[in-house]
Amino acid sequence: MSSASRYIAGLFLAAGTAWLCGCHTAPIPPPVATGSHPTGANEAFYRTNPVGNDPVGVADGRRLFRWYNCYACHGPHGGGAIGPSLRDRRWRYGDSDAQIFTSIAEGRPNGMPAWRNKIPEVQIWELVAYIRTLDTSREPNPPQEPANEASRDPKESTSIAPEKPNATAGRQ
Repeated sequence: MSSASRYIAGLFLAAGTAWLCGCHTAPIPPPVATGSHPTGANEAFYRTNPVGNDPVGVADGRRLFRWYNCYACHGPHGGGAIGPSLRDRRWRYGDSDAQIFTSIAEGRPNGMPAWRNKIPEVQIWELVAYIRTLDTSREPNPPQEPANEASRDPKESTSIAPEKPNATAGRQ
């Protein structure tokens, strides 16, 4: 047997031994102790928003909502456009602070991009704080109903448009 053949046989033997010993499997993470915070992508599930209800953080979140163009998908006041509404609290992935953080940071299938490597963590928390105020009394700059719609009683509206005067009626 040549030295090249022995070398190749040795490589196969080493690879086979490593495979049998379990070196090919991913390590199992240790269990998380109560009260500790794991690191990594799921860390947000174990954290609370450090911005909370701070009015400055909420205002910054509103500014960031516009700055990062979130309104292009979620509408100017989070009411939805090509992306879902953020005003209704019927959310597929949950509406807790940690779940909203994870949706922004990690993204979601079919449209929501991951922002973890593009937006600093504190700014994601500020976005969360702003989103949590939508459709509440704490919302900064809520959408306004047009004056003619706000004062109109829906019972009084009719589906029949008023008749337009005939332009040729007076010409004979």
